[in-house]
Amino acid sequence: MPHLTLEYSANLADEAGIGQLCTSLAACLAAQRDNDQRVFPLGGIRVRALRCDQYCIADGRPDAAFLHANLKIAAGRSDAVKKATGDALFEAITQHFAAGFEKHGLALSLEINEFSEAGTWKHNNLHARLKA
Repeated sequence: MPHLTLEYSANLADEAGIGQLCTSLAACLAAQRDNDQRVFPLGGIRVRALRCDQYCIADGRPDAAFLHANLKIAAGRSDAVKKATGDALFEAITQHFAAGFEKHGLALSLEINEFSEAGTWKHNNLHARLKA
């Protein structure tokens, strides 16, 4: 972990460079440190974007857009680490959409959810491959 899922309105697809944003946010997660230690294992980082073709935002104006980011992480990190991670991700998101924010209605949001290891199943060789 972490897994970051972006849900965004289809009207952001052309102007937003969503693939570029995914790459930027993955780099942001990889850069997080706590006492000079990597916060998230590189092999666990996933960023994916889901385009929403059906949506209604606020009063339904066609130029209104949204992007919601949901970061899922394993439990156990300090509140300070979670806040620093959220701040860094949200800064990257708001900077990415700065020009669009000036042009039309845009709702940007981010949440962080922790989960218990007892409720997950994993089969992953990425960590070992990255060590090689």
